[in-house]
Amino acid sequence: MSERWKPSVTVAGIIEQEGKFLLVEENTPEGLMLNNPAGHLEPGESPEQACIREVLEETAFAFTPEHLVGAYLSRFQRRVKNSTDSQQSSASELEDITYLRFAFCGQLGTHNPLLMLDEGIVRTVWLTIDEIRNSQSIHRSPLLLVCAEDYLRGQRFSLSSIRTDKSIYSPLIKN
Repeated sequence: MSERWKPSVTVAGIIEQEGKFLLVEENTPEGLMLNNPAGHLEPGESPEQACIREVLEETAFAFTPEHLVGAYLSRFQRRVKNSTDSQQSSASELEDITYLRFAFCGQLGTHNPLLMLDEGIVRTVWLTIDEIRNSQSIHRSPLLLVCAEDYLRGQRFSLSSIRTDKSIYSPLIKN
């Protein structure tokens, strides 16, 4: 039997004010890139809780999700150096990752300038949709633009469309 496919579950805050979107500029293996405040769902939290945490960690802003903008599936491939090759120009293989992203919009709260931004986050930036469209070559995820455009089209779903079972919040008992 083959190994079960497990996409990486991520969340993103789609935050717009006065025609500009709050993004982060971050160091990645591909260089300096732009992304929504986003990150991975961690054990014991709902997608909404993960989004609140990720926006705070990456921007130092409080955030309250009010709607689901959408659920998105994307695939990312990058070259990974082969650790067994000792030459500088080592052979590489593809790392293949599938992401399932839950994107939320909502209310941006207060900024805490005393909070340190997550490792790798260089700064936050506010960009218009045209600036986002014109910077696609440095988007960490192709979903950055897709989510912003869905948001601008008014795509919104009730938070109740995402159910988190109570079992998520308590550890499983192992026999």
